[in-house]
Amino acid sequence: MMMKQALISFLSLILLFLLQCSKTLAQPAAAPAQPAGPISSPALPSPPTPLVLPGAAGPASSGPTNVTKILEKVGHFSFFIRLLKATTVRDQIERQLNDTNSGVTVFAPTDNAFSGLSSGTLNTLSDPQKELLIQFHVLSSYIPPTRFQTLRNPLRTNAGTNSRYEYPLNVTSSGNSVNISTGITNTSVSSIVYSDGQLAVYQVDKVLLPWSIFGAKPPAMAPAPAPLKPIKQNSTAVADGDDSSDDDDHNKLNASAAVSLMGMQHVVFLFGASMVLAIFSL
Repeated sequence: MMMKQALISFLSLILLFLLQCSKTLAQPAAAPAQPAGPISSPALPSPPTPLVLPGAAGPASSGPTNVTKILEKVGHFSFFIRLLKATTVRDQIERQLNDTNSGVTVFAPTDNAFSGLSSGTLNTLSDPQKELLIQFHVLSSYIPPTRFQTLRNPLRTNAGTNSRYEYPLNVTSSGNSVNISTGITNTSVSSIVYSDGQLAVYQVDKVLLPWSIFGAKPPAMAPAPAPLKPIKQNSTAVADGDDSSDDDDHNKLNASAAVSLMGMQHVVFLFGASMVLAIFSL
């Protein structure tokens, strides 16, 4: 009897276990727990920063690059900024930066460079010549420092026509030194003001004077000699000369007449004397 009760209890426990397992399997799986805060998306890689060389200022601001603002921020370029604004060169640079992919390179003289010019150098220039002078400091392509060693001279500047020989600019590089020659000015790049892969601004300590404007002019040719003018005779003298010649001829004529008259008188006298002697001889 006790064995039967034990068997019944064991079977009841097994039945209860099976019922519990079936209920557990019948329930839906619990959803994964949600994080407490909002789900953050994976961080996107930041765009590469523009190349900023040692000693160069970084990008001034977003949007089109403004070369005059860059120079104003650095300082000691007041003369060059004034000439950029007084001419159309500033607008030309901005158009090249916005409308082309070649970039721009600017050689910016310092205020001390302009102060070192001979007195009256800029005042003697006409407005078109001032325009050419500032254009002569601009190249229509972006040139990083590492590329100076492979440049083909002479460089074509924004001055003049498309010919690289009208306003030639020669740049040579030796080690860390970049030298610039115009045929009149010899200087070097003293520092990198700005570089962002599209615009490069280099500081130079002398104003780049183009040979086409400041070079020695050929001596002016002497004017051709004036044609010789015929010598005019004095009409009064000629008239007096004519009168004197007429007087001489008249005097000669009078003398000849007098001689003839005296000869006639002598003939008449001899004829008369002969007649008288003939009468007395009869």
